[in-house]
Amino acid sequence: MEIRKGRRVVSSLHAHMVFVTKRRGKVFNIAYLKRLEEICRDVCSDFEAELKEFNGERDYVHLLVIYPPKVRLSELVNSLKGVSSRRPGNLHLLERAKERGRAVVPELFRWFG
Repeated sequence: MEIRKGRRVVSSLHAHMVFVTKRRGKVFNIAYLKRLEEICRDVCSDFEAELKEFNGERDYVHLLVIYPPKVRLSELVNSLKGVSSRRPGNLHLLERAKERGRAVVPELFRWFG
């Protein structure tokens, strides 16, 4: 167990998050899961948090995040969900949508839950 020590506080805050795609759409492949892990690590480093574990399947991802007490968990989660769905790199989703005859895919990749 990792314990963070500050001037007046000792803490060990962990959050286990499961993000599921809307309608459980099977939209992730191995390459995109690796890219998503990089994105989540970047967001966590912005919040001075650490992404301890990352694992995913075709329609969901698991994250284990260790974060300091000054970080609001709700802000961290909102940032993770928002940045990972907007960040460039969703090209394979757009290609897949074109193959199916759809113009855009915003609803396939919005996080649910």
